[in-house]
Amino acid sequence: MSAHTEWTGRLWLGHDYGLIHGVSGRTAPHCHYAHQIILAPERPATVWLEGETVSSSRLLIASNVPHAIVEAPDPLFSVYAEPLLFEAATLREAVFNAELSLTALDLALRQCPRRSLHDPRITRALAAVDASLGSKVAARSVADTANLSLSQLQRLLVDQVGLPVRRLVLWRRLRMAMAAILAGSPVTTAAHAAGFADSAHFSRSLKKLFGVTARQALQHIELKLLS
Repeated sequence: MSAHTEWTGRLWLGHDYGLIHGVSGRTAPHCHYAHQIILAPERPATVWLEGETVSSSRLLIASNVPHAIVEAPDPLFSVYAEPLLFEAATLREAVFNAELSLTALDLALRQCPRRSLHDPRITRALAAVDASLGSKVAARSVADTANLSLSQLQRLLVDQVGLPVRRLVLWRRLRMAMAAILAGSPVTTAAHAAGFADSAHFSRSLKKLFGVTARQALQHIELKLLS
């Protein structure tokens, strides 16, 4: 097993997807909301996936599936996509058929069809969460904005979004903080603006969801915010 634990390379972050090309360090077992695709142009990457060890050059890790990177000896491409907008099968087809370059993968993701949010209650709930991220997000207030009871809100989010309120808030906070960091904000400033208590809280949350700390994930990564 490789002793490397830090990510090096380039990270491109769009509104609803992210792309990484570089050397990926080992991660602790973790489970995140994003769909993830790993593309290994040279030797296959080895991943622990739901209790089994898998070696593959192309691998889709669907939303909320426990996994960990065990061995990735060569530079690889990783795609992270928002499940709220990307169907896993559609994403897989678009990415697996694309040329292996950041530019080509970015184009494939821009052209990949998005899911439509037909339920206006979900749209209102997400808007209410995003408007409150810098402070305490009250689930009751989100439910009221969406014209739902608290139990209806929880059930609707789990069924249609795939996350309960607390995990949805954490996911949106991480996205907000990462976007601010990519735009040039110091980590501590970005963490506070996204509603984290401090940079350590942000780093712990990143480790919980992605298996790496902020230092491991960001210190040696060249960052680009996509328009």
